[in-house]
Amino acid sequence: MTCKEVMQWLEQLSPVSFAEEWDNVGLLVGRQEKNVERVLLCLDVTESIIEQAIREDADMIVSHHPMIFRPLKRITGEDVFQNRILQLIQADICVYAMHTNFDVMGMADEAAERLELLNSQVLQVTYEDEIATEGIGRVGQLMEPMALRDVALSVKSAFHVEKVKVFGDAEDICCTVAVCPGSGKDLALDAVKSGADVFVTGDIDHHTGIDLVAQGVNVIDAGHFGIEKLFKPYMKDYLARMLPQLTVIQAREEEPFWYT
Repeated sequence: MTCKEVMQWLEQLSPVSFAEEWDNVGLLVGRQEKNVERVLLCLDVTESIIEQAIREDADMIVSHHPMIFRPLKRITGEDVFQNRILQLIQADICVYAMHTNFDVMGMADEAAERLELLNSQVLQVTYEDEIATEGIGRVGQLMEPMALRDVALSVKSAFHVEKVKVFGDAEDICCTVAVCPGSGKDLALDAVKSGADVFVTGDIDHHTGIDLVAQGVNVIDAGHFGIEKLFKPYMKDYLARMLPQLTVIQAREEEPFWYT
């Protein structure tokens, strides 16, 4: 099948109309008429991912984060970003990004389901019409009240992360959880307004963490990569159901940093 046909199924799941205005989603590199048999799923299109795509004979990369954000005046291989594009063009590999459109239509509900939240609602509304309200993140109730330390353990289990950073009293009882995969700092006020007892997200800095606790919202930071890596198994399952003729591979990726 063609890249264009694969794109139609991707956009049936997460229409590009749900992406934020500042975002850059869709086909970023390659030809719509390219024949696609093998797809590689990843969060970020890095050198190692491109090498893996070439090694795996992938025809198409479907990534969560767009590899191109800023306008390019030339592609000459003079910097790391241009060089990545050149490698992909030379290898005839298409790159398609599903970012904030997937955050709205896919990521948010999957995160809430993994935490087994009841009666989940949109945390930050980004789209609304007479039929539906959609947006970034979710807020819902735990199946039973839990101490913050136990919520942290459930987050580690739900998202398969070894460590989480926690702001708040370990014994504080939590009933309502807000969750925003990725970087949730910009949704801090939404978490407060939602009445959440704890905000599960990533990339929370020192001041945002202590300010949220001061406003009655504990924080569990499971990392940007830690939560968003659910993109790969989610999309592998979706493509396996909708396009079983494709070979779909989950890229080998790890946290981009380490502790010592």
